[in-house]
Amino acid sequence: MNELLKQLTEIPGVSGDEKEIRKAIKDLIEPHVDEWYVDAMGNLIALKKGTGESNLRVMLDAHMDEVGFLITDVMADGTFKFSTVGGFDDRILQGKVLQVGPKKITGVIGGKPVHLSSAAERRKTVPASQLRIDIGAAGKDSARGKVQVGQYATFDSEYTELEEVAIGKAFDDRAGCAIIIELLKGEPYPFDLYASFTVQEEVGLRGAHVAAANIKPDVAFVLDCTPSYDLPNNEDVSTNVALGHGPAIYVMDRATIQDPRLVGYLMRTAEENDLRFQLRKPGGGGTNTASVQRSGPGVVSATISLPGRYMHGPNSMINLNDYDQMIQLLDAALRNFTEDIIDRG
Repeated sequence: MNELLKQLTEIPGVSGDEKEIRKAIKDLIEPHVDEWYVDAMGNLIALKKGTGESNLRVMLDAHMDEVGFLITDVMADGTFKFSTVGGFDDRILQGKVLQVGPKKITGVIGGKPVHLSSAAERRKTVPASQLRIDIGAAGKDSARGKVQVGQYATFDSEYTELEEVAIGKAFDDRAGCAIIIELLKGEPYPFDLYASFTVQEEVGLRGAHVAAANIKPDVAFVLDCTPSYDLPNNEDVSTNVALGHGPAIYVMDRATIQDPRLVGYLMRTAEENDLRFQLRKPGGGGTNTASVQRSGPGVVSATISLPGRYMHGPNSMINLNDYDQMIQLLDAALRNFTEDIIDRG
């Protein structure tokens, strides 16, 4: 059992409410870093000083927030209206168990039961705006005494391992956070390494912009979790990335073109160390790289992601071999990184 992944994924930390996960990560990294601080946005930034062989400032970033729900109103029957925080497929919501508010009260996302729905209603997805969170309160006054408007809710999911895969919530991007933590435990790198555990990625890549402005890195590697798209589909549609084939190196997404020097370097490093990797096909989506890359005078940046199934839901899935190989790839890439790799001369 990977106890670090279990700990990080089971902690709530919806965008804008990252206090609990931030404290947990701070406690885990404090023995392994020279400095740490929390910036005005709420990002946790840590410095692991290098050996002095290089003057580079290298940034590793992973966002610690997750998708979730924000309580917006209390209804007369004691249920709660809510807004989604981050991207959701409404089809997965009804019937899901949540932990609601700072007291982590158990709740269920409820809607009109199938027995009372017409045939036409059963053919349609119920939008989130028509669903409610039910904590079993007898009425409005009872509900108000337990949960307040403006508080958050997240899926109540337990981390599980099945052979080579792990199942749980918030691998996007607690897996990236766990990888950075594992790297911080190792010996110093030739340069000063800045680790940023950023907030509010799921609502617009907000924290990373502030973190990069504070750190002012020369180079940044952004870690994330990317949809695998490897389940059965039309025969003429190939997979993008797949579980069990190694970490995914980005080339281009909706908001960035990855620095080709870093892409090539990551590929060479994987090949030289006999590590599996896959290229994520250019297309949609986006990561904190979009904010980091454009910070200040610009930052040489690349994204490397862990493939995951069923993301932004209560039970996403990753391959633990991919996770281990991503740690190995990043460690090798960092230990051998030199200024001439990004020299435009």
